[in-house]
Amino acid sequence: MPNSLNPLELIARRWQPSARFVRRAALATVVMAVVIVVTGGTVRLTESGLGCDTWPKCTSGSLTPTSDMGIHGAIEFGNRMLTYVLCAFIGLLIIAARARTPVRRSLTRLGWAQFWLVMSNAVIGGIIVLTGLNPYIVSSHFLLSTALLTVAMAVWQRSREGDGEPRGLVARPVRQLTGLLVGSTLALILIGTVVTGSGPHAGDAREVHRIPLDWQEITQLHVDFVYIVLGLTVALWFTLRAVKAPAAQRRTVLDLLAVLLLQGLIGYVQYFTHLPEVIVGIHMFGSCLVWIAVLRVLFAQRERPALAAPAVSPTGDDEAVQPETSPAPEPEPAASSR
Repeated sequence: MPNSLNPLELIARRWQPSARFVRRAALATVVMAVVIVVTGGTVRLTESGLGCDTWPKCTSGSLTPTSDMGIHGAIEFGNRMLTYVLCAFIGLLIIAARARTPVRRSLTRLGWAQFWLVMSNAVIGGIIVLTGLNPYIVSSHFLLSTALLTVAMAVWQRSREGDGEPRGLVARPVRQLTGLLVGSTLALILIGTVVTGSGPHAGDAREVHRIPLDWQEITQLHVDFVYIVLGLTVALWFTLRAVKAPAAQRRTVLDLLAVLLLQGLIGYVQYFTHLPEVIVGIHMFGSCLVWIAVLRVLFAQRERPALAAPAVSPTGDDEAVQPETSPAPEPEPAASSR
């Protein structure tokens, strides 16, 4: 009976989104995952980390910032409100994936994974405020945002594939080299959070506890890993060229190399100009682009075919029910984020 249907089933009976709509909804979650990282960095770089001095309210007596809190309260509260915008995009993705025929269970599961990651990070954000910007918790906040971006990229990739078993497109040694590249990039990002936790931008004008390490020495370690990732990227490109891998796979590696070189240049500029806030913010945005580029390299090395050709939808919308096999290249999320 219709009354026994859950809301998602009711929507599915009345709306059949196209495959393109689902892909765009998935891409929107990637963009928003980057936006939430950049705005979170803005909170720290403008010393607005304690602009709202409690959580979940902004003050003990007000849900929103008061006029005497100034710009810092507005910036911190604005970042909190972006969480709801991100959840709205994720909700749209889940609804669209559920309403589409045939149902893409893989997409809805990944969409719910995004939602719970956002909720977990919101709680961690509250703990950060309640602990006075504890640097270790701040680092975990950024790492969880990276996990969110990873799942969002996986959803976007899956929205352009079928639901068949994944098939590797490269030999095992190439996959191992790629795995080493992915792991080294993760280490690079992790060390970057330690630089942030020990560096001069504490997130508030008042004295804030920092990670008790020499941030310049940690920065040097960070730079060392940049060279490791660069070397692995170049090695992977030559390997793919030697085995005559498809041009699309080699192109993702070249894209990663370009992003790494640009990010490295920004890193040197921020270091020798004594970490100006704007350049540091651009560097945080660049870290998202680096991780997106690495994931694109990884995803390009396998494919998922469609399970089977489903019947035409009763609505007559052929696009809504055709399997997605080897779709044309989509715009890069990096370009969409700018």
